[in-house]
Amino acid sequence: MTPARHAGRLVLNVSGEGPAAVDSRRGSGSVPRGPRSGHAPGGDVMSKKFQTAAEARLCVDRVVPMDLKREAARGAIAQNPLNDPAPYLLKVKRPGVALHPLKMALETGKRWKPGQTLRVRFLDGSKLQRQRVTEQANTWLADANVKFLWVASGAAELRISFTADPGSWSAVGTDCLLTQYFPKSGPTMNFGWLRDDTDDVEYRRVVVHEFGHALGCIHEHQNPQGGIVWNVPAVLAMFGGPPNNWSEAEIRSNIIDKYSLDQLNATRFDVKSIMLYAFPKALIKGPPSLLATGTPENTQASSRDKAFIRKMYP
Repeated sequence: MTPARHAGRLVLNVSGEGPAAVDSRRGSGSVPRGPRSGHAPGGDVMSKKFQTAAEARLCVDRVVPMDLKREAARGAIAQNPLNDPAPYLLKVKRPGVALHPLKMALETGKRWKPGQTLRVRFLDGSKLQRQRVTEQANTWLADANVKFLWVASGAAELRISFTADPGSWSAVGTDCLLTQYFPKSGPTMNFGWLRDDTDDVEYRRVVVHEFGHALGCIHEHQNPQGGIVWNVPAVLAMFGGPPNNWSEAEIRSNIIDKYSLDQLNATRFDVKSIMLYAFPKALIKGPPSLLATGTPENTQASSRDKAFIRKMYP
């Protein structure tokens, strides 16, 4: 656990655990997916019934199942000893209260070691798709002290598909090493709606976002200091319908619930963060600043994103 655990801006997943423990080992049909028109959803979404997450092109964390948390934690600490939460938890624990191993696992960081070389391999996709993803992914390297080694075959920490399912998603940080959940022959990241002719802004928005997850970042709307007040019935209706058909527990885990402050390296909510996806105003009841427009559709890393990733990977 780093000493400056709340010194950042971009929200970084320290626990690897979503706000609710939802087992996401499901078929590809339940993976978040689907197209969005390339602009922020408008307020008329309510009149059309609710958009599905597929229509909104929303990414959802690939949450490691509870029974694999300890194994994921061991792998994370082996990669970067600073992921070990023990020093921090020993400082804040109450006298006489034991540190349960599962609690330790939930609090374990997911960051790679600064300076580490991460091998990246495409499992499929056209030459142009690969070229465009590579170009956008490499933009993180201007601020993060890690390296991407793009390999054509063999072992790789990050494995990219365009065809695993219709969604776009990524393992969070070192979770991609958990082969029980992300088999070595399968992807740790997917770009289900990016095509050769997808526009440049959408490539940047999606690729930079997913590689943010690969570096350990969570969704900004789950920042506990964000202050978003959800229109819960509207959110449940939007994400509970086909093709997602998420349960209420899944919706609360992926959209509504916040991470606890002691799970994150974070400070105040960054409305310009690349890790924040656009939500229509119909889904939001507050704060007042978001009532008229909803959350914005951010298409590039913000200045706070860059400053924070520099702190995490000095």
